[in-house]
This record gives sequence, structure tokens and C-alpha cells, in this order.
Amino acid sequence: MTALGFLYPGHSAEDDYPRMEQLLGSDVRLDLIHTDIGEDAHRVDPLGEMGSAERLAAGMEGLRLAGVEAVVWAATSGGFAHGWEGAQAQVRTLARLAGMPASSTSVAFVHAARELGVRRVAVGATYPEDVATLFAEFLRAGGLEVTGTRSSGTVTATEVGTWGEEDVLALARAADVPDAQAVLLPDTALHTAAHLPLLEKTLSKPVLTANQVTVWEGLRLADRRVNAPILGTLFTREPPAQA
Repeated sequence: MTALGFLYPGHSAEDDYPRMEQLLGSDVRLDLIHTDIGEDAHRVDPLGEMGSAERLAAGMEGLRLAGVEAVVWAATSGGFAHGWEGAQAQVRTLARLAGMPASSTSVAFVHAARELGVRRVAVGATYPEDVATLFAEFLRAGGLEVTGTRSSGTVTATEVGTWGEEDVLALARAADVPDAQAVLLPDTALHTAAHLPLLEKTLSKPVLTANQVTVWEGLRLADRRVNAPILGTLFTREPPAQA
């Protein structure tokens, strides 16, 4: 059994996690703890505070007895709002608090793109434009080329959590450009686990979404590879050959 822990702010699309747990098979457990979201607003100051060390520490208290092998901070904007270096420091703080390997969704996007061997990515963001621009800058700092961003201008995670398949598909289509090797949909408040096959079929390229890469990152930290094509191209990479 591989047990992974996730710190998820508030309540929006947390039901993506039991869905993915079911799709990954019986030997993977995804334990999710809700952290205090504070002010529900896609603005830089509240987003930075959402991922403060104090709130991460409070969340870890709920995971300490769960027996997880790794933990991921499941809030894209709560990571990249701190910038590239700040997000790395945040992950180090979380690892120290947890006493185990740790990462965050924002960092996971960069790792996932590298895993797929893609450099040019398009971003379809639910956030207002200024916050979407911060994510693009974060990706560039991680070595990716951002072909462009499309922002929906949605202010709260609560509203994003109500989006359905057509809304998600429309955002992905609007963001996609021919030069992009993959389309990224950052926001763990966005339900995407059920829509990945349709997204990739429609765009004919890999689609990386926040909750998807968050779970993949947890598995990576635990040195697990799971082949689950229903969760997208990212989950079709074969386990490394054993020497």
C-alpha cells in the first residue's frame, strides 16, 4: 500500500481525490486534509497567506497519524504566488514540518511537463489575468516556454468549484494554440479528474490539470509509477526498468 497525504485549502473540488484513488487501484491511498483557506479570493496577498507556514503546520497535524509516505500542498496559486524561489522554500518548510518528502502543485506542474518531455505550454487559468501572469512567470522560471495564457477572470475558488465539463473544455480550447505541446489548467478548485480523456481527445495533446499533477507528484515522491490512462498521458508512462 502506498499512502499519500495532501493538504487542500477549503472545499471546492476535493472529490477529485477519491475519484482518482478509485481509478489508481486498491494499493494506493490518498489522504486529504483541509486547511484554512482564509479569504476566498484569487488575489496575490490572500493567496500568499493561504500557504503560510502556520497554516501548513496546522494541516500537518491532521496527517501525522495517517502513516503517509509523502505530502503535497494541493494549492497551485498558494505556491506560485510566492515566486519560484519562494515556492521552493515553501516546499522545504513543508518537508521539515512533515518529516517526509514534500512538494506542491505549482512545482508539480514543472516536474510533470519535464516528465512528458514538453517545453512549450499553453495556460488556461480560472484566475484573474494578473494572477495567471504570475503562474506563467513561475513556469518560465522553471524552464518552460509559455506560448500564452487565457484567463477566465474568476475571483473565488467557490465559483470555480461549480464549473462543469463544458466550462472546463471551453477554457482548455480557448487556451490551446498549435505551437503548444501541452495545455495546463492550474487550479485545484477546478474539477478535472473526470474530464481528462475528453480534454486530451479534443485537443489531441497532453493536458495537465492541478489535481491530476498533484496526485502524480505524490506518487513520484513515493517512487511509484501507476499506469492509468484514464487520468491522461501523464499516467501512461511506464515504470522504469529494474536493473
